[in-house]
Amino acid sequence: MDYRTKIADWPEDDRPREKLITLGADALSDAELLAIILRIGIQNRSAVDLARYILQQCGGFRGIDKMDVRDMTALKGIGVAKAAQIKAAIAIGKRLARQDSETRNLITSSQDIFDLFHLKYRDLKREKFSIVFLTSRNKIIAEKVLFEGSVTESMVSIREVIREILANGAASVIFLHNHPSGEVSPSKADYAITEKLVAACKAVEINVLDHVIIGDGVYYSFADDQLI
Repeated sequence: MDYRTKIADWPEDDRPREKLITLGADALSDAELLAIILRIGIQNRSAVDLARYILQQCGGFRGIDKMDVRDMTALKGIGVAKAAQIKAAIAIGKRLARQDSETRNLITSSQDIFDLFHLKYRDLKREKFSIVFLTSRNKIIAEKVLFEGSVTESMVSIREVIREILANGAASVIFLHNHPSGEVSPSKADYAITEKLVAACKAVEINVLDHVIIGDGVYYSFADDQLI
C-alpha cells in the first residue's frame, strides 16, 4: 500500500474511519484504531504512520496506559491535546471492561475479583489498598481505595477499615491491593496486616472472604492458600 501523507488521498476503502464504518472496529489494526483518535498526522507522516510510531515507542496500548501525559508529550508529534485524547480513549476501554464484569456482580471466587479489578490495578506505580464491600449473598456493594503506599501495619488503619465497612453496610469484604513489581508473593507485612484485619473484622461479625494481591497478569489469594 502506498502510504501518503494525507489519509484523504488514500482510496476510500483504505481509510481507517471508512473501514470502521463499513467493516466494524474489529477489522482495523491497532495503528488504524489509534489513527482515528489522532485524526491528523504530522509533516511527512500520516495519522496511521504516527500511530505506528507511537505504538512502537510505547510498546503497544498497554505501554501507553502505563505512561502519563507528560511522558507521551516527549514523543515527536504528540502534544498535550493528542496525549489527552489517547489516554481518554484507553480509560474508556478499561471502564467498559469493568462494566462488562460488573454486570455479573456476584463474586464466587478469587478469579472473579481478579477479572473485575486487574485492569485497574496491574500497572499502577504505587501500591493501593482497597476494600470490596459485599452483601450476605456476595454481591458487590462498592469498592473503595483506602490507602496508597506500601501496605504495612502502620499505613493501614484498622479503625478506618472497620468504620468504612460498617458505613457501607457490608456483610462480607474482600481486601485487595497491588504489587507494582508485578510479583504477587505476599510480603511479611502482607501476612501481618491480613491477620490483623481478619481478627478485627471477626470482632464485629464481618466475614473476610479473601485478600487478593494483583500483579502483572497474575494474582495471589490468601483464601485459595487457606490462610483466611
